Amino acid sequence: MAAHLTLAAQPQFFRGASIQSRLLGLGLRHTVRPALGMWARLPFEIFPPNVIEHAAKLLPVHEGTMWRTVDLPSCNSEWLQAKGVSDITGGNDRAILYFHGGAFLTCGLNTHRRLVSRISYASEQPVLNVGYRQMPYEPITESVADGVEGFRWLLDQGYSPESITIAGDSAGGYLAFSVARAVIDKGWGQPAGVVAISPLLDFDPTGKQNHRNANRCQTFPMNAVAKLTDVSLRMDTRRGISGHRVDPVNMPLADMPPAMIHIGSREVLMADAELMANRLVSAGVPCDLQVWDRQVHVFQAAAAWVPEARAAIHEIGTFVRGLAEREATGTVPVSVSAPVQAADAAAVL
Repeated sequence: MAAHLTLAAQPQFFRGASIQSRLLGLGLRHTVRPALGMWARLPFEIFPPNVIEHAAKLLPVHEGTMWRTVDLPSCNSEWLQAKGVSDITGGNDRAILYFHGGAFLTCGLNTHRRLVSRISYASEQPVLNVGYRQMPYEPITESVADGVEGFRWLLDQGYSPESITIAGDSAGGYLAFSVARAVIDKGWGQPAGVVAISPLLDFDPTGKQNHRNANRCQTFPMNAVAKLTDVSLRMDTRRGISGHRVDPVNMPLADMPPAMIHIGSREVLMADAELMANRLVSAGVPCDLQVWDRQVHVFQAAAAWVPEARAAIHEIGTFVRGLAEREATGTVPVSVSAPVQAADAAAVL
């Protein structure tokens, strides 16, 4: 228990910000951040079409990646295999269940296919990328339900619960923990682990408002975070589920699987990452919290040209592959290696 607490109190810090990553941060600070700030100040709710999802169809994926459509009961998803990665028919009995980010309002399978393909390659595992239902059409509880159906689909393909890692970025990090909790509560078994990239884990904005990063984030102004909370609560109320949704930081955690959390050092969501890591290890659950120096929200998606992103995906791959050792030996793999420099892992992906 003491080792777990030490890990949470002293997270791994990956020092250094390349020119590419600094340019990315500068670009977001002067485009996305002010646009979100304007949206938050509107006296009414407006949700533009998910244009970015349609435009992302033109983006290339990791070389050699294959994917096919999977129809879940209430949403479309896709089964993706990076180059050289086999599925259960080829003898690979491990898989990843992935949830894209986008604040439960935007993005989808197209925007995240490149990131998912790199995670598949680094982890040497196929991925079910879930195109879950989102606000303003459906509440977050339906997003979680779609994630549970994704887990059920993997079980139907022959994967065991303990061979499935659940992962996601931003809002998808919320879903990764929520779906893991739901699966355990259903008695389906404990997943192999959870990977959360820049996760939103607490819709109560108080902790973020009082955090040192409240006004340092290059992507999200604080008023946009508060607006998202209001939108989600109103959506719940309209659907008659107010008071029934529990955020990941407030869930029972003692029986959760090992987790890895990635967060940029100046992200407003650092408050959520720190709180979740501390609550996990206090419950006796190993959590590898990695803080990346001056990296932006979900910088891993920029792996094509940001070296720190490639290094971070390498870390994710190492963690996910190490979960197989836990199943085989009953031990819990926790990263104890020194933080890598971005250049050291850049050639891996």
